[in-house]
Amino acid sequence: MRLLILGAGGVGGYFGGRLVQAGADVTFLVRPRRAEQLRARGLVVESPKGGFTVPVSVATEARDEGWDLVLLSCKAYDLDAAMDAVAPAVGAATHVLPLLNGLRHMDVLDARFGAARVLGGIAYIAATLTPDGVVKHLNTIHGLDYGGRGGRHPESLRTMTAQFAGTDVQARLIDDPIQGLWDKWVRLAPLAAMTCLLRGPVGRIVATDDGAGLMRRCIAEAGAVATASGHPTPPAVLRSIEKSLTEPGSNFAASMLRDVERGGPTEGAHVLGDLVRRAAASGIDVPILRVAWAHLQAYEAGRAAA
Repeated sequence: MRLLILGAGGVGGYFGGRLVQAGADVTFLVRPRRAEQLRARGLVVESPKGGFTVPVSVATEARDEGWDLVLLSCKAYDLDAAMDAVAPAVGAATHVLPLLNGLRHMDVLDARFGAARVLGGIAYIAATLTPDGVVKHLNTIHGLDYGGRGGRHPESLRTMTAQFAGTDVQARLIDDPIQGLWDKWVRLAPLAAMTCLLRGPVGRIVATDDGAGLMRRCIAEAGAVATASGHPTPPAVLRSIEKSLTEPGSNFAASMLRDVERGGPTEGAHVLGDLVRRAAASGIDVPILRVAWAHLQAYEAGRAAA
């Protein structure tokens, strides 16, 4: 199985590096500066699950070289550029596996490459790329769920699952990745909304007079949209979400908060704006999510004016 990964940042670099450790045929499609870093030093990963440095194959331009799988782990606001970058590598037998948040990217990718070749994927990890090019894993969670829609899994995914079995990564082939994307969205949207609005992690929020109640209400808003869209959150998943997002003393915060704190672009339109749009289309009022989305729109307007 030949795998091309767009980028070698927090998500793609981490999971791709673990596959390289397991002996998989992986190439990273990266910008020239990042290619120089990787050729000179290898891929450097710092992780509580065990750090490592491995030599990796890199490319700065995509070509159709018989790739079985192309993995996209870009930010949502870079999706158009990412599709342009990988398009030459998507041959007749190639499948595309996106690891983006929300669901809007699925329609965009279907329109570009065709629904038959676009798979569903969900990444569970907190990781970032440091200024000196190190992939830094920020906690002990490192899981992947993925699959073909309708349970039709290409052989490349079965092979990748077998390769991940030689690592500590919790990688699962699932029959309904769209439900998995909704379940993650119901967790991520309240986390992003509340931590960005209140500028702090979960523990600091729930220590306030109304923080835990507001968090639960925001979770309920996201869950209502999922239900109206035909993908209700399973009760066990909902209990897990409520527990993790109301845990006293927790340092859990959305990566979107880190984006805001450094003055960078955010995935607000993809994670919050699209959910608010779907709520409106279903006649559901989501006041906390609407306030959070307005907040991020104002933030982005300020960035544009600066």
